[in-house]
Amino acid sequence: MSNSSDSLFVKICGLKTERDVATAVEAGADAIGFVFSASPRRIDAATAARLARRVPEHVLTVGVFRAEPLDAVRSLAAESGIRAVQLHGPEDRGYYDELAAGGWTLIRAAAFGDSVPRRGELGEDMLLLDAPVPGSGTAWDWSRKTPVGQDEKWILAGGLTPDNVRDAVVATRPWGVDVSSGVERSRGVKDPALITAFVEAARTA
Repeated sequence: MSNSSDSLFVKICGLKTERDVATAVEAGADAIGFVFSASPRRIDAATAARLARRVPEHVLTVGVFRAEPLDAVRSLAAESGIRAVQLHGPEDRGYYDELAAGGWTLIRAAAFGDSVPRRGELGEDMLLLDAPVPGSGTAWDWSRKTPVGQDEKWILAGGLTPDNVRDAVVATRPWGVDVSSGVERSRGVKDPALITAFVEAARTA
């Protein structure tokens, strides 16, 4: 991954086409996400493998899963050639340990709530903090409090767009940001101009 300790980590998620991938890489994204769970952005392992081969080594390829059986995640991750696994679900420490043994970087997605999660509680490498309704693409009140310690490797997600990402970063001081629907022209269809604008806005926050 290309980001340094003083550079915001930027992940563009839900990519489905070669143009999506090329745009995100050219814009300077640190990670790109492929969705394997039920979603308008879902792709199969063969498509993800084809797209992942076009991603340079310094950009992290991430597979996104929601409450999938461990064997299915391992199989899809191996077949697609992704380097990281992002989990949205009730997985326990044993589940994470099994995937860690396979060499994948692990991202735990948690919904923002009354309790403040901490990175590493389940052995994950990164913590992604999503809106109270995960995957809704709805912005939430980032200003309520700084949700996670500023020295922790956590990623802000949920309702981010090129127009609000600067304010969100200033309010919460995350290690990274993640966007999907906020760079789409219609549901599941990415807009190259919005991808570029998002990365630029995040970098100047």
